[in-house]
Amino acid sequence: MQAHRQALDPQRWHFQHGPIDLVIQADGDAACVQAAHEAAWAAFQPMLPSLVQELPQLRQAVPARAHNLLRGAIARSMWQACAPLAAPCPTHPDGFITAMAAVAGAVAQAVLASYQRAGIARAWVNNGGDIALHLTPGTSVRIGLVSDIARAWGESPLSDWVLDGALHISADMPVRGIATSGWRGRSQSLGIADSVTVLAATAAQADAAATLIANAVNVDDPRIVRQPANQLRDDADLGTRWVTVDVPPLSACQISQALTRGQRYAHQLQAQGLIHAALLCCQGQIEVAGHEACLA
Repeated sequence: MQAHRQALDPQRWHFQHGPIDLVIQADGDAACVQAAHEAAWAAFQPMLPSLVQELPQLRQAVPARAHNLLRGAIARSMWQACAPLAAPCPTHPDGFITAMAAVAGAVAQAVLASYQRAGIARAWVNNGGDIALHLTPGTSVRIGLVSDIARAWGESPLSDWVLDGALHISADMPVRGIATSGWRGRSQSLGIADSVTVLAATAAQADAAATLIANAVNVDDPRIVRQPANQLRDDADLGTRWVTVDVPPLSACQISQALTRGQRYAHQLQAQGLIHAALLCCQGQIEVAGHEACLA
């Protein structure tokens, strides 16, 4: 399995290696942008092999208040993003989280490091919807929101999507990472959120927090189909925990109850300084935790 890349235009590249699929854009001096793209490509190629070497450890639960014993830079950043979330609380009583909860965001921010140099006005790395940002003073970025990615993708091509909203992130905001999680996404979820989008200081932090907030958006209903994670994927880091497979139409009261649970946990993470804001979506209902000024 080899890494591949393709130029989409002078500013944008597509990098792909196994499950890692990146779209990268950089704006600035043309020569600096080209040099940054080449540096990013050189840094990207060994990332997957490095992660695979520590995969057994990355799939283990991150213990609260423990030392980070991982070796690789990306693996360590994954662990660091997840460790503050490992403390038990009423919404997350067992404190269970593995470093894999932050893998997509951590890879995105590791690639972004190649663009944090003179001559680059702004750049972003999108790893399957988890985005790392580089913004210099006076710059900003507008990011479209689709509350139900699975439905939008199934009904129409990307060019025909109708956005449910947008985020406006400026350089003076403490946000350099955006991530989305939910039961319809690429990763398994314990909850019923169609999507939870989190804004945080780094993409790895946003990724980990989005995972747990999406887990917290939940309600008891026997019609919700759940299965042990390891029955769906042999390599599931969630082991025998029951993950959501299908969610029927729910009552407005049930949806509100589920979103309130997730919103309460998001407010807790915001109070701890772990996230900037979160947008929680379930069957057409939306709740916001944090700074609504981000919504454009």
